[in-house]
Amino acid sequence: MNETQLFASRKDLYESGLHNSYQRGIGRAKDGTDNMSIVLSGGYVDDEDFGNTIIYTGEGGREPSTGTQVASQVITGGNKDLIEAFESGAPVYVTRGSNHKSKYSPTEGYSYAGRFYISEHWIEVGRDGFDIIRFKLVKEQPSIEPIDSSVRNDTQRVEYTSTRMVRDTKVTKRVKEIYDFKCQVCGVQINLPTGNKYAEGAHIRPLGMPHNGPDVIENILCLCPNHHLMFDKYCYSINPNTFKIEGLKGYLIVDEEHKIERSHLQYHYDNYLAHE
Repeated sequence: MNETQLFASRKDLYESGLHNSYQRGIGRAKDGTDNMSIVLSGGYVDDEDFGNTIIYTGEGGREPSTGTQVASQVITGGNKDLIEAFESGAPVYVTRGSNHKSKYSPTEGYSYAGRFYISEHWIEVGRDGFDIIRFKLVKEQPSIEPIDSSVRNDTQRVEYTSTRMVRDTKVTKRVKEIYDFKCQVCGVQINLPTGNKYAEGAHIRPLGMPHNGPDVIENILCLCPNHHLMFDKYCYSINPNTFKIEGLKGYLIVDEEHKIERSHLQYHYDNYLAHE
């Protein structure tokens, strides 16, 4: 799907496979990915659009004829699906409609805006006095400049969140499944309010230049957020010969199904020693 691709109607949008509902703002793509999809069409007065960052209001509690919020929103249906997309780091397809009050909206019809990631979600009291569920979406590849300075988050946090989510590939998910989402350093399993489990996939040898680490199971660890950040910042490392955790106590938990490439551990370990 090309960014800025135009659709004359919701019917065209539906038939393209981008959004599986003629009316609902929250849906799913029908392109084989099962990714979440949202359409911004001016239905909620609390929505904010800064181009590369969008503050999106969840669904429910609105009077259809007037658009007024008459009840609080709850974490069910599409709201729960979006929270699960946040938890798993899955992308969300975003489309803007001409009724969406934003300078980035098309003058008529609908335009595809690209893939976004949910960096956080929260509940607050909306303009009509009822609780609403809010989602902050950050574009995968920023293409609109500048982002309005009133966005409620610092650039560093957005960049870190976006990068982590983009790296959550099929092999990363497989490593998490092997350990049942338990950290290989501390053994902690994080249970989320939606009933899902949470862990992060940490590449031992980082992806991209200048490290050129591969996105393969042999180069990935299953870690809790704290030990992921500490690993990336060289607060500790793993002895490639003994799996002893240098800088912390104990040994790395390794399942026999998870064959870690020792050369990748050696690469991280050498960098860890250089930082001492």
